Amino acid sequence: MTIRIFRGKHCTKHDMGAEHPESPDRLYAIDDQLLSSGLDMICEHADATPIPEAYLSLAHDPYYIKSVFERAATLRPTANTGNAAENVEPGVAWLDDDTGLMQHSLPAALESAGAGCNAVDWVMQSSDRQAFCATRPPGHHATYDSAMGFCLFNNIVIAARYALQTYHLKRVAIVDFDVHHGNGTEQIVAGDQRIMLCSSFQHPFYPHSGSPVSASNIMCVPLDAGSTGEVFRTKVQHWFDALKNFQPELILISAGFDAHAEDPMAHLRLVEDDYFWISQHIRDIADVCCEGRVVSMLEGGYDLSALGRSVVAHLKGLSHPSSIPVSV
Repeated sequence: MTIRIFRGKHCTKHDMGAEHPESPDRLYAIDDQLLSSGLDMICEHADATPIPEAYLSLAHDPYYIKSVFERAATLRPTANTGNAAENVEPGVAWLDDDTGLMQHSLPAALESAGAGCNAVDWVMQSSDRQAFCATRPPGHHATYDSAMGFCLFNNIVIAARYALQTYHLKRVAIVDFDVHHGNGTEQIVAGDQRIMLCSSFQHPFYPHSGSPVSASNIMCVPLDAGSTGEVFRTKVQHWFDALKNFQPELILISAGFDAHAEDPMAHLRLVEDDYFWISQHIRDIADVCCEGRVVSMLEGGYDLSALGRSVVAHLKGLSHPSSIPVSV
């Protein structure tokens, strides 16, 4: 196994309050399950580095980036000079109904986006490498010019375009199996024929997008509420031949685990074995097309136990091609 897990030092400090579902406990739950499964001792580990601000423009409007930095600056206390008027009290700035900034949010978001670029660098340095970014906030709802759905920056698009630019790749694939449609990802990459996006999601459901598809490089699989893993597997089967025909030189995954049957945020019925199955198929395609190179980035997943178990199944699937049977 050559999976490397990237973490950000500020990613557990970004905290929107006890009632907010996108909480630091998500990362603690993942780490607990990695430890109990024994995967923590097998995987490699690395700290994410904050992404340089200039790279954010790979996915976002410069005016939007500037606005986030300016809002974040008002939340960080200045150096204590003895003049109370010069000190800014920490607080929360809400960018939409459920996406906010507090004192540690921007550093966490820069590490989360940076983790994707770090992971791309690592997998591109050799063959048969996979990476998982256990970071937050997530990214796939962030549009070109706005925050949305817990997401500040679109981590997966930044990673994809960073790979295209830095390593002069011609084709990159993104697979998104979060229960919510990655509307930001689709908006930004629609029509960019260097990127193929395969996306499954509950529909109709938040953010009420994804069907019909917006461009020829997008393959969407809307799923009815209550759909089981059997339905999911049947409907995404056509991805595999399409991906092989596309011949990506790198595969990126928006790995959301909120389609799990135990997750309170949605109404699909997937279980751990379904995440193992899709992850194993993605690894098989990577072995055929791009020397096993896969970068996976955490998106949703809000039942803590189901999230941790699903991540373990996901990493097992990525690390074991289908010719090697593994019990999940």
